[in-house]
Amino acid sequence: MLGVAAALAIGSIALYGVLTVLSYRTLDANARATAHDVATLVQSGQLPDVIPVTGSEIVQVLDARDRVVSASVSSDRLTPILQPAELRRALHGRPVIVPGSRVGLASPLRVRATSTGPSTAPVNVLVAQQFDDIQHSQRILGLTLVASYPVLLLVLALMAWRVMGATLRPVESMRATAERISGAGHEERLPVPRSRDEIQRLAVTLNAMLDRLEASRARQRSFVADAAHELRSPLASMQTQIDVAEHLGEELPLTADLRAEVTRMTRLVEDLLALARLDSETAPALDTAPVPVANLLEELSGRYPLARVPVTTGRSSLVVHARADDVRRALGNLTDNGVRHARSRVEVTAYAEADRVVIAVVDDGSGIPEADRERVFERFTRLDEGRDRDAGGAGLGLAIVEELMSRNGGSARLADAPGGGLLAELVLPRGQ
Repeated sequence: MLGVAAALAIGSIALYGVLTVLSYRTLDANARATAHDVATLVQSGQLPDVIPVTGSEIVQVLDARDRVVSASVSSDRLTPILQPAELRRALHGRPVIVPGSRVGLASPLRVRATSTGPSTAPVNVLVAQQFDDIQHSQRILGLTLVASYPVLLLVLALMAWRVMGATLRPVESMRATAERISGAGHEERLPVPRSRDEIQRLAVTLNAMLDRLEASRARQRSFVADAAHELRSPLASMQTQIDVAEHLGEELPLTADLRAEVTRMTRLVEDLLALARLDSETAPALDTAPVPVANLLEELSGRYPLARVPVTTGRSSLVVHARADDVRRALGNLTDNGVRHARSRVEVTAYAEADRVVIAVVDDGSGIPEADRERVFERFTRLDEGRDRDAGGAGLGLAIVEELMSRNGGSARLADAPGGGLLAELVLPRGQ
């Protein structure tokens, strides 16, 4: 609209200038035509004492001594319209503006002059015209342009807003749908507008791309779930054989290491199966219920009696609205991470934040750099720093936490602990 406003302003000024120039050119052309006719009469020796004219023209014929030798009816026959200096400018082809009072008129006059006659007796022909009607037309045109400019600009702005809004409305609908798809991961598709234009073709192309991505994702989920499920049997068999060997006293020097690796593989398989189940459940959890935070903290405190660092839990009367199993597993994953990386302690507390409940797990370990706090929620992400020296982790724990929180209308976030280390928080809807 700024461009349109500038174009309208330039166009209005150009229109005003062109019409003004054309009006004065027409006036001067008439004056030159009258002067030519009078010059013809002078050269033919037929110049009358009273020069006939049309309209409001005023004509004077001056001799070499600037005396009026002939004039039109409305002209002064004694005093020339132009003074000597003005006459010289007019003879050079430039129009001269003089007050109309010189001939008893109220409006100004525009005078043109030409020289003619024999060289022995040259004369000057003056043609004066009133141009107050042109000035009046200029004022009307100027006021019209100034008054219509904002109105026209407003009308164009409204038209542009309506037209562009109607044109871009399908794009906004596509954007909102794409946001829902990316946020919830469901199988909804972009709306295809009825218009046969680039936006319609874009929607069709993007829907085809989403179909391919969904098919690829389904194949990936199926592969992970099938592979994890098939691995459970041999891992269970290996665990059983290790238990039997220990019971019969047939342990080998590598039995302890083998048990640790089997345990690690079993945990990895369970995590993969958990992610596969979460991926297949695209809708939010429906069986949510009020869950006392105190019960969760009490259960948690009994899980780590022999942990490498003490795990302390606070007291809380708060209640969250979620699936108890989901919150229990997410809190367990965060606490497990804290126990692995803490130097001397892990603390679990809860507090209210507006209409949310925050369950915080604090450890005094090496922490996670701020630049990596979004990336660690991706699957199979393990940092290059001290927190990846973990014999039991596969980079799925925080990914599971985020999926569980998303299903329950909550979120997970990481920050620096007040005394150093990592502050991991679960943010959940507050229950009654």
